[in-house]
Amino acid sequence: MSITGPDKKIRVIFMGTPEFAVPGLSRLLATPEFEIVGVFTQPDKPVGRKQILTPSPIKELALKYRLPFFQPEKIRPETATIKNLKPDLIVVIAYGKIIPPEILDIPTFGCINVHASLLPKYRGAACLNAPILNGDAATGVTIMKMEAGLDTGPILRQAKIKLSGSETLKNVHDRLAELSAELLVPTLLDFIGGKIKPQIQDDTQASYIKTLSKEDGRIDFQKSAVEIERMIRAYNPWPGTYTAINGEILKIIAVEHKAAEINKVKPGQLFLDGARLLIQCGQNALVILKLQLAGKKIMNSGEFINGYKNLIEK
Repeated sequence: MSITGPDKKIRVIFMGTPEFAVPGLSRLLATPEFEIVGVFTQPDKPVGRKQILTPSPIKELALKYRLPFFQPEKIRPETATIKNLKPDLIVVIAYGKIIPPEILDIPTFGCINVHASLLPKYRGAACLNAPILNGDAATGVTIMKMEAGLDTGPILRQAKIKLSGSETLKNVHDRLAELSAELLVPTLLDFIGGKIKPQIQDDTQASYIKTLSKEDGRIDFQKSAVEIERMIRAYNPWPGTYTAINGEILKIIAVEHKAAEINKVKPGQLFLDGARLLIQCGQNALVILKLQLAGKKIMNSGEFINGYKNLIEK
């Protein structure tokens, strides 16, 4: 079934919040077949040390294009508002709220979600981090028709990228944000035009990834250097990775990809190997490139060695 015609546009409500969702909304705005009739995004949040109330990246885009936007604390009470907007389609990219069934049923063509993993693997919130953390050879995006379950709906289209094993969270975030935007418009047009048969997910292959907290960034140095190196990349820039040395919180920002085959001090201890600063893991050690003490600026290893010899094993 198609609703396109010379004078007929597809009425879209867009729901999204972070930077990841910006390329998708931008692509919809640039496509003449679509009319954005409303944007839903999270309420402004306090950011930084001064806790300055800051709009989401999607709100900023909505303001730029003078789009009607809504920032409800809860989405369910907005059911009547959404009905009044008469959407043909709701597109959801990293909105950050569960969409209840009474809203999923409103649009003519349902709600379409862009998910940053190759479903059914990595359902849930931290799907960008998980492939890095687990050393996967690939990741990608899935465009799916939403249903009441968490990321369980039928798949419309997927696209994959290879991982080299050196990516940080920001690398993967930026690549998948652009990939999702490229995939979004042709997928929506093909779906509305009846050219896609949604594919049911294989629930036996599913895994669920919980929402991350700051505490998840605490490093367990009993783990191997390989596992910890992946964690440092997967959690950069957020939630970050840290440990405590002599009662001081130390953030590990970047390390060399290849572990050093050295096992001479207790796990979690900083030590020198020539001019290199290392930290011992349960198996082998990591060469530290950048690090940061709480309340201090980010330092390279040379700056740290010169300024904080008391924290390094003699």
